[in-house]
Amino acid sequence: MPFYMDRDRLPTEGEQFGLYKKAVQEMGGKTVIFRTLDIGCDKIPGYLNVPDEDNPALGYRAIRLSLARADIFRIQLKALLRSSAFGKAKIMFPMISGIEELRLAKGVLEDVKNDLRKDGVPFNPEIEVGVMIEVPAAAVVSDLIAEEVDFMSIGTNDLIQYTLAVDRTNRNLSHLFSPFHPAVLRLVKMTIDNCRKAGVKVSLCGEMASDSLLIPVLMGMGLERFSMNVDSILKARWIISQLGKKNMEDTLSEIWELATAKDVRRFCEDRFGSLRKAF
Repeated sequence: MPFYMDRDRLPTEGEQFGLYKKAVQEMGGKTVIFRTLDIGCDKIPGYLNVPDEDNPALGYRAIRLSLARADIFRIQLKALLRSSAFGKAKIMFPMISGIEELRLAKGVLEDVKNDLRKDGVPFNPEIEVGVMIEVPAAAVVSDLIAEEVDFMSIGTNDLIQYTLAVDRTNRNLSHLFSPFHPAVLRLVKMTIDNCRKAGVKVSLCGEMASDSLLIPVLMGMGLERFSMNVDSILKARWIISQLGKKNMEDTLSEIWELATAKDVRRFCEDRFGSLRKAF
């Protein structure tokens, strides 16, 4: 995203292609997941001329902005597809709220593929497409979404914010913003279950993914892919190595009986607090 923010104009297709190509080539055969333009709220460059909104967190952002500005979206998708000829790349759409938006986004992607075919430009026609599950509505219909994508990533920072109707940047409400809330945990579990049934890969990102008290809970839910900052990886791996999946599944059944975020956090501290201190 800094590629869009740190300038006074839109990046050209050539500029984007050069960056994306370099990324896939330098990964040495490992997969690079490219999230399409995810700006909005307080992250909108002035050159886009997006009007001020009373509630930008619920407004013109992420995939909504891309679909409204197909000219910008098509340029990015073309550059991404071209880069897929040089390494392993995947495309992920942010803030999808349901099937309608997903199909519209995939429709634009197919149009761009057809344009590249006509021009004889090489790309990977089988490039995998995924979505970010950041909106409660998407989690609730994740079974339907799973039928039309290759992978999902649960974006917990926004998912918590929208589920609990709490602005995560508002200091007056910080005590209400909690990944331990039963509603958040149930939406995460629902998404993981639906992906598993459909045979779709699912990962989880955001601060929740590296929370040492919640890693065991997420394991119990069946999560196998965690996305976190590099600084958190060693500790997360150590915690996972100390746990048994079956034990975590049994623990999860006890958590579902708890009614509040405070109850869940207290339970996790009692059960897993020693792991956090031991590392």
